[in-house]
Amino acid sequence: MWISLGRSSVTSSQGSSAPLSTSSTPATRSLPLPPSNPWGWPMPREVVCTENLTPWKKLLPCSSKAGLSVLLKADRLFHTSYHSQAVHIRPVCRNARCTSVSWELRQTLSVVFDAFVTGQGKKDWSLFRMFSRTLTEPCPLASESRVYVDITSSSQDNETLEVNPPPLTTYQDVILGTRKTYAVYDLLDMAVISSSRNLNIQLKWKRPLENEAPPVPFLHAQRYVSGYGLQKGELSTLLYNTHPYRAFPVLLLDTVPWYLRLYVHTLTITSKGKENKPSYIHYQPAQDRLQPHLLEMLIQLPANSVSKVSIQFERALLKWTEYTPDPNHGFYVSPSVISALVPSMVAAKPVDWEESPLFSSLFPVSDSSSYFVRLYTEPLLVSLPTPDFSMPYNVICLTCTVVAVCYGSFYNLLTRTFHIEEPSTGGLAKRLANLIRRARGVPPL
Repeated sequence: MWISLGRSSVTSSQGSSAPLSTSSTPATRSLPLPPSNPWGWPMPREVVCTENLTPWKKLLPCSSKAGLSVLLKADRLFHTSYHSQAVHIRPVCRNARCTSVSWELRQTLSVVFDAFVTGQGKKDWSLFRMFSRTLTEPCPLASESRVYVDITSSSQDNETLEVNPPPLTTYQDVILGTRKTYAVYDLLDMAVISSSRNLNIQLKWKRPLENEAPPVPFLHAQRYVSGYGLQKGELSTLLYNTHPYRAFPVLLLDTVPWYLRLYVHTLTITSKGKENKPSYIHYQPAQDRLQPHLLEMLIQLPANSVSKVSIQFERALLKWTEYTPDPNHGFYVSPSVISALVPSMVAAKPVDWEESPLFSSLFPVSDSSSYFVRLYTEPLLVSLPTPDFSMPYNVICLTCTVVAVCYGSFYNLLTRTFHIEEPSTGGLAKRLANLIRRARGVPPL
């Protein structure tokens, strides 16, 4: 996290930071806190590395010495298909009137392993195979420490997977319209670890699975840049609502760097081939080298539709000192932020979420409600007009070569000493030959 915060000072000078509207954050319970203007630094090129994981682990009660944190090995986490870590700090009311407020620190780590590739064509996995470590003991400071494994397929009539060791307890509930079964391993239960002195959860598939398409979420998005040349282009965002009969609004927040001149009059929103006017729109123009464009819209997504949001832009010319060390690679544009209350058959109650956010986020249990979702699209890579940075190098090389050749020849002429070579007199044999030639009337040698 230190690298990201240190880089924010550099990106903010280039206009990559912007104040976020209060509508882009979900509503919470009434808190006696003064209003504030949250700021965000989108840094799409910043990557998570070991320097980010180390301070993140130090915030845990037992650091990486005991409990679930022993699995957080940097060389294994950063070689996965996807990883994301976050720190959330928020005030939570301690009573109904919210006269007393506590601060909640929540750390999340999401990791995706490709078990099919690492398992040589098999989907079997284990904790040791994924993390190169096993669980040996719980964190002494933890009041709850549990591992949940989705074993829904094994609870059906046609069992397809086997989990080892067998769980002592299981949990069943209807989640998002689907009945799920989870194997629960409580690390604070001595019977879980004392049997083998470590816990290495293994999941094996009894027979190969059929190629089934994964379930599509009700709300997902895609973003891309179109156009040709290095003068103009177009930013497009596709918003997908796959719900068969429910329409719901979404809040779209775009932060575009100042060196992309947006043409706001070209903003178009279409849904099912028709124009879709936003219910709310807020635009803050950019200032060169100070702040980016800020575009915020509230869009109603029809049921089972694809909505397209597009806006044209023109590329600006930068100073030669403002280019990155690799300008031909391109410049990154921060992703769009989409916030919405997605309808669902099952969702979490606000009270349960605040009392036990981790458990409620995993097992929502209330019906006929909606849940808050915030999505981030992929960042874009835009090419800008780039000068020929090799031209000064070529000019310097050519100039130095010409100067060296000319100056070397001129210096050689100035410092060289010229001498007249006198003809050397011959020896005794040559003198005798010249005497004989003179006697005969022949010119001497």
